[in-house]
Amino acid sequence: MFERHAGGENAILVHIDFPDAHNKEDKDEFVELAISAGIQIKDIIGGSRNSPHSRYFIGTGKADEIAQQVKDKLADVVLFNHRLSPAQQRNLEQLVECRVIDRTGLILDIFAQRAQTHEGKLQVELAQLTHLSTRLIRGWTHLERQKGGIGLRGPGETQLETDRRLLRERIKSIQKRLSKVEKQREQSRRSRKRGNTPTVALVGYTNAGKSTLFNRLTESKVYAADQLFATLDPTHRKIQLVPGQDIILSDTVGFIRHLPHDLVAAFKATLQESRQADILLHLIDASDERREDNIDQVYQVLESIGAADIKTIEILNKIDNIEQITAKVEPGIDGAPERVWCSAKTGEGMELLKQTISHQLNIQWLTLKLKLLPQDLAIRSELFDLNVVENEYIEDDASILLDICINAADWRRLQRKTEGRIELLLVDSSIE
Repeated sequence: MFERHAGGENAILVHIDFPDAHNKEDKDEFVELAISAGIQIKDIIGGSRNSPHSRYFIGTGKADEIAQQVKDKLADVVLFNHRLSPAQQRNLEQLVECRVIDRTGLILDIFAQRAQTHEGKLQVELAQLTHLSTRLIRGWTHLERQKGGIGLRGPGETQLETDRRLLRERIKSIQKRLSKVEKQREQSRRSRKRGNTPTVALVGYTNAGKSTLFNRLTESKVYAADQLFATLDPTHRKIQLVPGQDIILSDTVGFIRHLPHDLVAAFKATLQESRQADILLHLIDASDERREDNIDQVYQVLESIGAADIKTIEILNKIDNIEQITAKVEPGIDGAPERVWCSAKTGEGMELLKQTISHQLNIQWLTLKLKLLPQDLAIRSELFDLNVVENEYIEDDASILLDICINAADWRRLQRKTEGRIELLLVDSSIE
């Protein structure tokens, strides 16, 4: 029988170079992840392969080398900078005789350490259980035993079946509680829409300086540190950009290359903040050698969560780490400002950033009244999806009166989508 090892903080790190982008990972980032998790790095073992080995992910010779290093360095955990299958993880643990954790497991561990709010802890637990559910299929042979003891011998539910059932029940329970949180967030977003207060969300690669910028703009004291995933729980603050123009600024969790799907699913409510924002501030560490690659990774994540079409301002942060670079604004193709160079740490370029956000938020809001007929329910659904409905009345003839507050861009898009039909339903309008 095979029992899992206890694990610990003394780790051997394993990084393998692959030629294809699907398996390729960054070694320096892996070390940063391990340090962020509080791991004591005893050794880093490298190598290269054309493709993963089916049994050990690495070759048998490299696996034996790791097992020897575990004994020599007195390590109690081996961390892989790659995603391992349940069978590969089990085979490696049998060989090296200590706990083996892959890249996804390491990121989940960091998230578990960072979660502070009740919602954050639920999201992390959901991600961990979803990840664990795949490990139960072939991972641990001792779970296949039938339960022993008086009254429990013979035909019946095996330990593996029991664990699977309990896991499913716990996952359903967490999903139900997170669903309530998502509804509460939706109500908050509708309130902000009704108040015509634009939402600006900070997004970017982990450790790009989002929380530092958030603190600088809002004069808050949100936890910020020079480590990966320092921020996990989203934070919102109302600030004044310029006299007469307020915004809600949201600080969100950082992205990372090959972000585990379990995390994306678990943090659906949190990532929804990015999808519903009026503008995204894409924070970029200008001093990072991997800058361009990190930018690509962030846009891939934004596309995966349905936020790729939201207006985005790129912010090149940490210019205090670069010589002969000063705060400046770069215009886009249309001449409008779309890239700002600044330093959240020193405050250089903050006024330029505020002016750029204000320029991009120069939105014309329309207060409209529509009369919808029974055949116009699709339009009603579209308006509710946009969170622009303020009041709804049902008339005696089954028609529907709607008071809406919508920005001019969305109104023009609806006009095109309905081929002018929505214009015919207009009863009264005014411009704010």
